[in-house]
Amino acid sequence: MTHTIASAALAAEQKSAEVTDWAGRIGWVVGLLLFVALVYWLMRQGWKWRGSLQSDLPTLPEVPEAPGEAKLTMDGRYHGSTTAGQWLDRIVAHGLGTRSRAELTLTDAGISVVRPGANDFLIPAAALREARLDKGIAGKVLAEGGLLIVTWEHGGTLLDSGFRSDRAAEHTTWVETLNSMINTTEGIAR
Repeated sequence: MTHTIASAALAAEQKSAEVTDWAGRIGWVVGLLLFVALVYWLMRQGWKWRGSLQSDLPTLPEVPEAPGEAKLTMDGRYHGSTTAGQWLDRIVAHGLGTRSRAELTLTDAGISVVRPGANDFLIPAAALREARLDKGIAGKVLAEGGLLIVTWEHGGTLLDSGFRSDRAAEHTTWVETLNSMINTTEGIAR
Protein backbone atom coordinates (compact mmCIF):
# COMPACT_ATOMS: atom_id res chain seq x y z
CA MET A 1 0.00 0.00 0.00
CA THR A 2 2.84 2.37 0.85
CA HIS A 3 4.40 1.58 -2.47
CA THR A 4 1.16 2.56 -4.33
CA ILE A 5 0.95 5.90 -2.48
CA ALA A 6 4.60 6.63 -3.26
CA SER A 7 4.05 5.80 -6.95
CA ALA A 8 1.00 8.09 -7.11
CA ALA A 9 2.95 10.94 -5.49
CA LEU A 10 5.85 10.43 -7.93
CA ALA A 11 3.48 10.40 -10.93
CA ALA A 12 1.88 13.65 -9.77
CA GLU A 13 5.31 15.33 -9.62
CA GLN A 14 6.26 14.22 -13.19
CA LYS A 15 3.69 16.27 -15.08
CA SER A 16 4.70 18.51 -18.00
CA ALA A 17 5.83 22.03 -17.45
CA GLU A 18 3.17 24.62 -18.13
CA VAL A 19 3.50 26.90 -21.12
CA THR A 20 4.53 30.34 -19.99
CA ASP A 21 5.31 31.99 -23.33
CA TRP A 22 1.94 31.88 -25.13
CA ALA A 23 2.80 34.83 -27.37
CA GLY A 24 5.89 33.04 -28.67
CA ARG A 25 3.99 29.82 -29.37
CA ILE A 26 1.13 31.62 -31.11
CA GLY A 27 3.67 33.60 -33.15
CA TRP A 28 5.34 30.39 -34.36
CA VAL A 29 2.00 28.80 -35.29
CA VAL A 30 0.83 31.91 -37.17
CA GLY A 31 4.22 32.17 -38.91
CA LEU A 32 4.05 28.53 -39.98
CA LEU A 33 0.50 28.95 -41.30
CA LEU A 34 1.54 32.04 -43.27
CA PHE A 35 4.50 30.16 -44.73
CA VAL A 36 2.25 27.27 -45.85
CA ALA A 37 -0.21 29.75 -47.38
CA LEU A 38 2.63 31.50 -49.24
CA VAL A 39 3.93 28.20 -50.66
CA TYR A 40 0.40 27.24 -51.78
CA TRP A 41 -0.10 30.66 -53.41
CA LEU A 42 3.25 30.40 -55.24
CA MET A 43 2.35 26.93 -56.53
CA ARG A 44 -0.99 28.24 -57.79
CA GLN A 45 0.70 31.18 -59.52
CA GLY A 46 3.15 28.78 -61.18
CA TRP A 47 0.25 26.66 -62.45
CA LYS A 48 -1.48 29.77 -63.86
CA TRP A 49 1.78 30.96 -65.44
CA ARG A 50 2.29 27.58 -67.13
CA GLY A 51 -1.29 27.77 -68.44
CA SER A 52 -0.70 31.24 -69.89
CA LEU A 53 2.50 30.02 -71.61
CA GLN A 54 0.44 27.26 -73.24
CA SER A 55 -2.45 29.54 -74.22
CA ASP A 56 -1.61 29.12 -77.94
CA LEU A 57 -2.92 25.55 -77.72
CA PRO A 58 -6.39 25.56 -79.38
CA THR A 59 -9.56 24.48 -77.61
CA LEU A 60 -9.91 20.73 -77.28
CA PRO A 61 -12.28 18.89 -79.64
CA GLU A 62 -15.56 18.04 -77.94
CA VAL A 63 -16.87 14.51 -77.56
CA PRO A 64 -19.51 14.00 -80.30
CA GLU A 65 -23.11 13.24 -79.31
CA ALA A 66 -23.11 10.05 -81.43
CA PRO A 67 -19.48 8.96 -81.82
CA GLY A 68 -20.35 5.63 -83.43
CA GLU A 69 -19.91 2.01 -82.45
CA ALA A 70 -17.42 1.41 -79.64
CA LYS A 71 -14.41 -0.74 -80.56
CA LEU A 72 -12.94 -0.63 -77.04
CA THR A 73 -13.92 0.89 -73.70
CA MET A 74 -11.88 1.43 -70.57
CA ASP A 75 -12.58 2.74 -67.08
CA GLY A 76 -9.64 4.11 -65.14
CA ARG A 77 -7.68 7.29 -64.47
CA TYR A 78 -6.42 10.11 -66.64
CA HIS A 79 -2.99 11.16 -65.31
CA GLY A 80 -2.33 14.17 -67.51
CA SER A 81 -0.74 15.24 -70.77
CA THR A 82 2.79 16.33 -71.57
CA THR A 83 4.73 17.53 -74.58
CA ALA A 84 5.50 14.34 -76.56
CA GLY A 85 8.79 12.79 -75.57
CA GLN A 86 9.20 15.07 -72.54
CA TRP A 87 7.48 13.19 -69.76
CA LEU A 88 7.96 15.99 -67.18
CA ASP A 89 6.69 18.93 -69.31
CA ARG A 90 3.07 18.92 -68.15
CA ILE A 91 0.40 20.59 -70.29
CA VAL A 92 -2.12 22.44 -68.10
CA ALA A 93 -4.03 24.48 -70.72
CA HIS A 94 -7.71 23.63 -71.22
CA GLY A 95 -7.76 21.29 -68.21
CA LEU A 96 -5.27 18.79 -69.65
CA GLY A 97 -3.27 18.97 -66.42
CA THR A 98 -6.18 17.92 -64.23
CA ARG A 99 -5.98 14.33 -63.03
CA SER A 100 -9.32 12.59 -62.81
CA ARG A 101 -11.29 9.43 -63.27
CA ALA A 102 -11.84 8.75 -66.95
CA GLU A 103 -13.97 6.63 -69.24
CA LEU A 104 -12.30 6.03 -72.61
CA THR A 105 -14.22 4.89 -75.66
CA LEU A 106 -12.47 4.09 -78.95
CA THR A 107 -14.59 4.57 -82.06
CA ASP A 108 -13.88 5.36 -85.72
CA ALA A 109 -14.06 9.06 -84.70
CA GLY A 110 -11.21 8.64 -82.19
CA ILE A 111 -10.88 8.32 -78.43
CA SER A 112 -13.61 9.94 -76.34
CA VAL A 113 -12.25 10.88 -72.91
CA VAL A 114 -15.13 11.48 -70.50
CA ARG A 115 -13.96 12.83 -67.14
CA PRO A 116 -16.42 13.46 -64.30
CA GLY A 117 -15.54 16.78 -62.67
CA ALA A 118 -13.18 17.84 -65.49
CA ASN A 119 -13.40 18.80 -69.17
CA ASP A 120 -14.28 15.96 -71.55
CA PHE A 121 -12.41 15.87 -74.84
CA LEU A 122 -11.94 13.88 -78.03
CA ILE A 123 -8.65 12.69 -79.45
CA PRO A 124 -9.59 12.56 -83.16
CA ALA A 125 -8.57 9.42 -85.06
CA ALA A 126 -6.68 11.54 -87.62
CA ALA A 127 -4.62 13.10 -84.77
CA LEU A 128 -3.43 9.77 -83.35
CA ARG A 129 0.29 9.13 -83.84
CA GLU A 130 1.29 6.29 -81.50
CA ALA A 131 0.22 4.22 -78.51
CA ARG A 132 2.66 2.56 -76.11
CA LEU A 133 3.07 1.26 -72.60
CA ASP A 134 5.35 3.29 -70.36
CA LYS A 135 6.19 3.69 -66.70
CA GLY A 136 5.65 7.40 -66.11
CA ILE A 137 4.22 10.76 -67.01
CA ALA A 138 4.53 14.08 -65.14
CA GLY A 139 3.91 13.40 -61.47
CA LYS A 140 3.07 9.69 -61.84
CA VAL A 141 5.52 6.81 -61.99
CA LEU A 142 4.44 3.18 -61.94
CA ALA A 143 5.95 -0.20 -62.73
CA GLU A 144 7.19 -0.71 -66.30
CA GLY A 145 4.17 -0.81 -68.62
CA GLY A 146 1.79 0.55 -65.98
CA LEU A 147 0.56 3.46 -68.11
CA LEU A 148 -1.09 3.61 -71.51
CA ILE A 149 0.48 6.58 -73.31
CA VAL A 150 -1.32 7.92 -76.39
CA THR A 151 0.66 10.32 -78.60
CA TRP A 152 -1.52 12.68 -80.63
CA GLU A 153 -1.29 15.99 -82.44
CA HIS A 154 -3.26 19.02 -81.36
CA GLY A 155 -2.76 22.46 -82.85
CA GLY A 156 0.60 21.53 -84.36
CA THR A 157 1.91 20.23 -81.01
CA LEU A 158 2.53 16.56 -80.30
CA LEU A 159 1.12 15.53 -76.92
CA ASP A 160 1.46 12.41 -74.79
CA SER A 161 -1.62 11.63 -72.67
CA GLY A 162 -1.37 9.05 -69.88
CA PHE A 163 -4.13 6.69 -68.82
CA ARG A 164 -4.26 3.84 -66.32
CA SER A 165 -7.01 1.27 -66.57
CA ASP A 166 -8.70 -0.24 -63.55
CA ARG A 167 -7.77 -3.55 -65.23
CA ALA A 168 -4.13 -3.20 -66.38
CA ALA A 169 -4.45 -6.26 -68.66
CA GLU A 170 -6.48 -4.04 -71.05
CA HIS A 171 -3.47 -1.83 -71.84
CA THR A 172 -1.92 -4.27 -74.34
CA THR A 173 -5.18 -4.59 -76.28
CA TRP A 174 -5.48 -0.80 -76.47
CA VAL A 175 -1.89 -0.41 -77.72
CA GLU A 176 -2.33 -3.08 -80.40
CA THR A 177 -5.70 -1.75 -81.57
CA LEU A 178 -4.61 1.91 -81.64
CA ASN A 179 -1.35 1.18 -83.47
CA SER A 180 -3.22 -1.00 -85.96
CA MET A 181 -5.72 1.82 -86.50
CA ILE A 182 -2.89 4.38 -86.95
CA ASN A 183 -1.01 2.16 -89.43
CA THR A 184 -4.20 1.57 -91.44
CA THR A 185 -4.85 5.32 -91.82
CA GLU A 186 -1.19 6.26 -92.40
CA GLY A 187 -1.72 6.78 -96.14
CA ILE A 188 -4.56 9.25 -95.53
CA ALA A 189 -3.54 12.94 -95.49
CA ARG A 190 -3.53 14.26 -91.97
